Amino acid sequence: MTWLINESPTLYERLAVEHKRIEAAIALLAPGPKRNDLLQKLRQLDVAAQTNEWLSSPGLRAPL
Repeated sequence: MTWLINESPTLYERLAVEHKRIEAAIALLAPGPKRNDLLQKLRQLDVAAQTNEWLSSPGLRAPL
């Protein structure tokens, strides 16, 4: 994915790019500690994406 010079990728876009990169790396690895570490990183990216989606939702309001 490429971005224009003045256009910064969103957090969600950066997480998606990293997710794809890690999935590709996992596909090349046999079961073992390195693969398990990447699977854990993938789960962390999923949580980060979900958290970002929740925090940027229009229904979220600051407490009064």
